[in-house]
Amino acid sequence: MRRRFFVERFEDDRAVLHGEAAHHLARVLRAERGQLYELSDGESVWLARTEDIGRDAVEFALVELLPTLLPPLRIALLLAIVKFDRFEWAIEKATELGADEIVPLAAERSEKGLVVACAKRAERWKKILIESAQQSRRLHVPVLHNAAKPGDAFRTVNSHVRFLLSERAGGKPMRELLEPVSVARQDGGTVNLAMAIGPEGGWTDAEVIVASEYGFAEAALGINILRTETAVCAALAAAQYAFGAFRPPDRASEGLPDELKSVGGKKEKGSVESTNR
Repeated sequence: MRRRFFVERFEDDRAVLHGEAAHHLARVLRAERGQLYELSDGESVWLARTEDIGRDAVEFALVELLPTLLPPLRIALLLAIVKFDRFEWAIEKATELGADEIVPLAAERSEKGLVVACAKRAERWKKILIESAQQSRRLHVPVLHNAAKPGDAFRTVNSHVRFLLSERAGGKPMRELLEPVSVARQDGGTVNLAMAIGPEGGWTDAEVIVASEYGFAEAALGINILRTETAVCAALAAAQYAFGAFRPPDRASEGLPDELKSVGGKKEKGSVESTNR
């Protein structure tokens, strides 16, 4: 599988990779002239051939525009700040699982020292997002926002579907919140979804009230209490599954036996019908 790198832009059938990524490609991967890689500028993906390999820059000639699939979801992850090793693991996996925006939350139960120190970690976190997006062959790198208080993030997030993961009694199963939206999605457009995941100890009553005022429904993932980073993976995977993001329509039934291609006793050629699409 070809590696993918992110470039600033494509210009005149050429592109240039700069900085640490260029150094990694040239010195660690030992790229040679004429090798093929995938390049993305966040809008499109090109197959490109290495032309000139320098210490701080690698120049490419564009060969072929590659097809890209638009995801059914655009996900904003509002994630409480927890211990940095766990937070960094969480944002790495969130990138792999399709998060488009990540907002670190200075929740009331986040450790104050971590909240103060998080500004100094921003560049490291951006690097993690870039590397994870390249590894998972994303079209673009998630946007990392500045740390915010939960109330400010709840108020400004630009999503119509919003939920806050909570272990409190009364939270609806996440499936019940997502399925009606998925079924109603008839036009094939992108759904903007915001999910808020709290710190160890959970949300305070005041935070839940504020979230509710800004349209966030309380959601539950199950009967078990999950760590913050575990909840990130579970919630994102559940959302992607609910909207069929793991099942691109043009490759839905490749490799399936014939009996799994039938719906209601009728064989379908080339696709599997789903109530989630």
